[in-house]
Amino acid sequence: RSSLTFIPLFFFLINSLTLIPLIFYLLTLQSTLNAISFENRKMRPGQVWLTLIPIFGLVWQFIIVNRLADSLKAEFAAKKIKIYEERPGIRMGLAYCILFSLCIIPFLGFLTFLGGLISWIIYWSKINDYKIKLRQG
Repeated sequence: RSSLTFIPLFFFLINSLTLIPLIFYLLTLQSTLNAISFENRKMRPGQVWLTLIPIFGLVWQFIIVNRLADSLKAEFAAKKIKIYEERPGIRMGLAYCILFSLCIIPFLGFLTFLGGLISWIIYWSKINDYKIKLRQG
């Protein structure tokens, strides 16, 4: 009986470990979109939170990555800031989205999860760097 009380605690801890970084990631995306002028935004900043909707969030990530890349491209062009990617963050963003989507495949899922996690962290860092560049420029 006492081991059953640890099961809900275990799931709470696992969810907390994944939810907390996700919230900080979404805050980064939202603040990056807020740093982009209204006319160059391809989505509203608050829409990043739709990622939290189960299953829909997997598809929504692809949309966010594309719209954020187009928004950053337009803003950098408007501010005449030189960048080295045609669509900022698109490659790494799509890599993490695809790898996370492939996690449902048996046996391959763990490897794609690790690749997705690494790609996600790199993408997150890249978007944060773009946000800093926008605020400085």
